Amino acid sequence: MMPEVTSFAPGFPSWAELASPDPERSKDFYCELFGWYCYTLTADIGEYEVFTLGDVQGPEVGGMQTLADDSLPASWTCYFRTDDIPACLDTVRAAGGLVLMEPTDIADLGQMALCADPEGADFALWYPYHLQGAGVVDEPGAMCWVELAAHDVAGARRFYGAVLGWTSVVRDYYSSGYTNWKVGDWSVAGMVPMEEWWPADFPPHWTPYFWVSDCDDSTARAAELGARVHIPPVDISPGRFSVVTDPMGARLALLTPAVPDRAAVRSRP
Repeated sequence: MMPEVTSFAPGFPSWAELASPDPERSKDFYCELFGWYCYTLTADIGEYEVFTLGDVQGPEVGGMQTLADDSLPASWTCYFRTDDIPACLDTVRAAGGLVLMEPTDIADLGQMALCADPEGADFALWYPYHLQGAGVVDEPGAMCWVELAAHDVAGARRFYGAVLGWTSVVRDYYSSGYTNWKVGDWSVAGMVPMEEWWPADFPPHWTPYFWVSDCDDSTARAAELGARVHIPPVDISPGRFSVVTDPMGARLALLTPAVPDRAAVRSRP
């Protein structure tokens, strides 16, 4: 087991947040699937749910808020650490993205802003006050990867390189030309091109990956709990993974890493 995370460097994914039209049903699903616990914080934006690993004393693994607009689909939002949200938003605009929510303080936890890249994929920026981000990553039950699906691969590489300072390396995973984004020597995110087999009306999007001990068992359990399986368990170089949408329609991936030492994987050239 890796030690709890105490800080994130700029450009790193630091948090994942679920927006759900039915928080109680979402709590049941994720607590059953991952063994999470959930507690409620009262913040300026209303009640905010925090998922922890194990019990109320466990490290934070993600958050959840209630969808204000029932016409919007449930979704996971990936948050990226930055030292200067206003400057980052200037770069988002200059690089062709949109600012969907201006900088907002979330109680004494930190400041966030919501953006969309030039193809419309949502993501969030985070500057911490008292909540650095997830208290644990890269171990069972926690987030272990984030991935963008995009049509314009070259454009996305330029955009996120400008906004988050990422460099890219091309990998041969389950897609030709898979992009591995890095901050320095450390892999932080990936991108898969949306090729012809993707549904024509499917929008570009970010997906969080969560580590499970047995991808087949967890995928079957997710289906029993009401999830829809989009990519059944399959072996790729980093491990065995599947893609599902939860009972409310939010997309996530399950991964059983081939190499449990994620630090070794993330620091490869």
